[in-house]
Amino acid sequence: MLSHLPSLPARALRKATARIFAFTTLAFLAACDLALPGIGGDNSGQQIDPSAPVQVALLVPGGTGNPAFDQMAASLENAARMGVTDLNGARSIDLRIYNTARNPAQAAQMAAAALADGAQIILGPLDAESANAVGLAAAPANVNVMSYSNNPAVAGGNVFVLGKTFGNISDRLVTYAGTQGVNNFMIVHQEDLAGTVGRDAIATSIQSNGGTVTGIESYTFSQQGIFSRAPAIAAAANSNGTQAVFVTDTLQGGLSILATSLDDQGLTLANTPLIGLARWDSKPQAAALPGLQNGLFAVGDAGREAAFSARYEATYGRAPHTLASIAYDGIAAIGALVATGDRNALTTSSLTRASGFAGATGIFRLLPNGTNQRPLAIARFQNNQMQIVDPAPSSFGRGGS
Repeated sequence: MLSHLPSLPARALRKATARIFAFTTLAFLAACDLALPGIGGDNSGQQIDPSAPVQVALLVPGGTGNPAFDQMAASLENAARMGVTDLNGARSIDLRIYNTARNPAQAAQMAAAALADGAQIILGPLDAESANAVGLAAAPANVNVMSYSNNPAVAGGNVFVLGKTFGNISDRLVTYAGTQGVNNFMIVHQEDLAGTVGRDAIATSIQSNGGTVTGIESYTFSQQGIFSRAPAIAAAANSNGTQAVFVTDTLQGGLSILATSLDDQGLTLANTPLIGLARWDSKPQAAALPGLQNGLFAVGDAGREAAFSARYEATYGRAPHTLASIAYDGIAAIGALVATGDRNALTTSSLTRASGFAGATGIFRLLPNGTNQRPLAIARFQNNQMQIVDPAPSSFGRGGS
């Protein structure tokens, strides 16, 4: 995969190769920053001709043979096209689509094809490993990459991640909890890479905000693993001064079982609610789970999310994939910058402008280290319904944003 970059320093190649092995099985999660070689500085990235269309390569996970990923690819493409339409007279964008099949080698090949076609910036791909491969392929051409990933480990150099990062989410939740007098947290995570990375992000946020980690508990990522550990976790939380239990698991994983088991084992949820790193509103039935009542989780700007979903469904006849908004955001950022008429619109200094951009689910901005900031809303389930208890900030600078 790296043979096409013979000029890169050996140390940089080793770092890149090590990162590739680290993320073979995980699309969106990470542990530490990686600065990709071959590109750097505020003015890195392609210059544009303000009078000509900007060519954007959209890398989507189509071609796997899996209908779910083909549907995701279509949704990402639809959202990007909707973003182009919504630019309202901004300098035109020449959007070209490339299927990666969720394969890093194919993603690198598609990036090379896009560059040969004249791509000036790349939007996508999905998986962290593929984003790493695309970043390496695009670096010699001085082209920036805006991945759908939220994996900080592949951020840096010419790769930006557009997804909501664990650190962004945990900072917001810990900061809000502190305003409610909650400063002592137990961390409970599943024993897989996602859980480990989530644990570390939460712990960092707690320490950075002056809170206390009262304990860290884990469980094997299985139903039996949760059942076997729930009694000890509940007992520890009830006895060590914990004010809230911060969990990393998802509704698609073991969260429902974990919340129910902790409730059954006597965790006093009225006094020690759960806080979730993942969104809890992806399944309507979750709002009725006793173990999730009064707990906290983070969402985007509710009004903007609803408006985006409604417009997408009206245009394409079905609801967007949950990641579709990220493709829209990438186009929104590119379009806003190109509209300025600045030849350096696609350089790092422009992409990381402090004012950020207006996206599908709220404002966001890209950071020089390749990660992003998104002001988030705080939600909870109460009386079997989701309520927004603290709206998403409308500007940067408060609420962990």
